[in-house]
Amino acid sequence: MTAADLEIETELRRRIAERFPDHGIIGEETGGTRGQNYTWVLDPIDGTQSFISGSPLFGLLIGLLHDERPILGLIDIPATSERWIGDDKRTVFNGGEAYVSGCTSLADARLYTTSLDVPAPEQRKCLDRLCSAVPFKCYDGNCYAYGLLASGHCDLVVDYGLEPSDYIPLVAVITGAGGSITDWDGRPLRLDSDGRVIAAASPKLLEEAIETLKRSG
Repeated sequence: MTAADLEIETELRRRIAERFPDHGIIGEETGGTRGQNYTWVLDPIDGTQSFISGSPLFGLLIGLLHDERPILGLIDIPATSERWIGDDKRTVFNGGEAYVSGCTSLADARLYTTSLDVPAPEQRKCLDRLCSAVPFKCYDGNCYAYGLLASGHCDLVVDYGLEPSDYIPLVAVITGAGGSITDWDGRPLRLDSDGRVIAAASPKLLEEAIETLKRSG
């Protein structure tokens, strides 16, 4: 956590509480509680290492849950003035419509994933298998990779070890752009998901990627 993380989250909480006093708020830095019907989920700086090292690929994430279902999401990249807002039916990028590529095959897919240095051995095997199945792969990118997916610039993003503040805001952005996003077992993402996230440009690509991650050997 940096001073900027805490300052941003504090200000977001203040503004939300002023306008929606009965809503719950859960932040990456200071926790929080669920609301009876609506809960905001905040990550003031997604990609703190990028932020403190001078890389522009860090962002603000805001999500809104209604009865545990993500209904609104925002990815804002302040260094590049790029912003995606989705409501799970439509995603807007800097004022215009955003659409996924529609890619349906790993053989054609452009993959973003996080560093392979961190996972447990079994997760490493799964990711190695997936990386071997695609012709193009990049590492890291933080929340920016999901924005690229929503705008059709990549086709698949796979992550692990994420907190709800990292993935809840992504759901409506990806689905609003026509994509699919679940955990590694194909289950919808909720506050109690295990932090393994996969987002794809089509249901068919998602299914193939999940099968590859699960394949033994």
